Amino acid sequence: MVRVLPLFVAVPLGAAFMLPLFERLKKVRWLADLVAVAVTIFLFIFALQAMASPGAVYWMGKWSPESIIGINLVLDGLSALMLFTINLVAFCATLFSIEYMKRFTSKPLYYSLFLLMVAGMNGVVLSGDMFNIYVFLEIAAIASYALVAFGVESEELEASFKYLILGGLASTFILFGIGILYNATGTLNMAQIAQTLGVPGQNKAVLLAICFFFMGFGLKGAMVPFHAWLPDAHPSAPAPISAMLSGVLIKALGVYALIRVLFNVVGVTELVANALLIGGIASMTIGGLLAIGQWDFKRLLAYSSISQIGYILLGLGIAAGVLFRPEIPKAVAGLALFGSLYHLLNHAVFKGLLFLSSGAVEYATGTRNMREMGGLRHQMPITAGACRVGVFSIAGIPPFNGFFSKLIIILAAVLARYYISAAVTTIISFVTLLYYIKVQRYILDGDVPEALEGVKEVPVLMQLSLIILAVLCVALGLFVPLLRESIFQEAERAILSGLEYVQLVLAGG
Repeated sequence: MVRVLPLFVAVPLGAAFMLPLFERLKKVRWLADLVAVAVTIFLFIFALQAMASPGAVYWMGKWSPESIIGINLVLDGLSALMLFTINLVAFCATLFSIEYMKRFTSKPLYYSLFLLMVAGMNGVVLSGDMFNIYVFLEIAAIASYALVAFGVESEELEASFKYLILGGLASTFILFGIGILYNATGTLNMAQIAQTLGVPGQNKAVLLAICFFFMGFGLKGAMVPFHAWLPDAHPSAPAPISAMLSGVLIKALGVYALIRVLFNVVGVTELVANALLIGGIASMTIGGLLAIGQWDFKRLLAYSSISQIGYILLGLGIAAGVLFRPEIPKAVAGLALFGSLYHLLNHAVFKGLLFLSSGAVEYATGTRNMREMGGLRHQMPITAGACRVGVFSIAGIPPFNGFFSKLIIILAAVLARYYISAAVTTIISFVTLLYYIKVQRYILDGDVPEALEGVKEVPVLMQLSLIILAVLCVALGLFVPLLRESIFQEAERAILSGLEYVQLVLAGG
């Protein structure tokens, strides 16, 4: 598995630079579709292999673990889970793009930017040193700025510019944090930083770095109060990019990076645990309440993403908080982490499904305004059925996957005696159900407006991507007893056992 790790970055990066050449091949434009799908299938297959055998370190240029300047790629349980999530959604989004992107100007350039974004995200979750996390983060972010503006209409350009400015600010915060850590430790390798720092919270400079990371990665992950860019950027992007942005980008560049830095590099403190709890509750509540009043389908989904990120942050905060409360069994921290990581995967699947469903609806009807829709279950049965599965999943209806991940987070909050957090999470789950009832009422059910009487189902490849994600929503719910041991246990260990991460890297794999 070690030799495969560079391919997660090299293959999409190489394809991204090759695809613009296809722009001049007018008669074989289908080659761009073929290359993009082949690359994402390749990456997904290797992500499955990575899930089966985590615990590998690849040192670029044959540097040794003792070197303070060597670049390494690290595959542990957490990075394996993220690779699986990223490349699963990327494959479904690529499949959907084959037909959906025909209405836009240049598919080869679109796929080039798309694969740059995938390469950047894969690099972020595999990188073993802080500076290369920043480099890969910027590759993914710059590609996403261009993809948000790909429609080149005024709305898209404005949203992209806003995203660019705030994203650049986030990158600046992250770079400042990295600079402080380098000054304090003399190295950029994350395992060496963790080994040098020792007991968390003793170095005031490192506490300042943690504040910068919270602002930078929190902004990338659209955590309240750093969420202002997301409600404009996600609706403006083409639907497959919305699915990628909400499903995996904000997790890879925001949530994952925050987890890795806080738990495995600088170490969590009680202050960090409280910040995660407060950020989680604020994101969950504010995102959910703002979603209620939305009539633009994609904008509603965007605000919902802010709310769902809150669940993940809350689970992380509970797990971190339990570590500082000796009266609470440490198994509760593992349960909270399981709920958080499970919801991370679930959200990638059902939010990817919902954004692709919104793209299918807009493709067929020409509108995102829910007031102008109705009765689409009659004319678009596959799209409507898949959308309904996504709605049931995100609203937490059993036996769909969202129900179980939310339930696990609530149970962990109760067992950790965070009763207010448990109550807020339960209330916001009902709020989520309310605004998704509106989605069903105004889009799928009711009478068909006269303007939409001629609407037909979307092309087969778009339907196929919806069906794959809908099946996963059901499967991830029905097989929840098997998931922790087979998928999430190694990721939990990677987060809670910071020493294991250090030993894995410094031992060379």
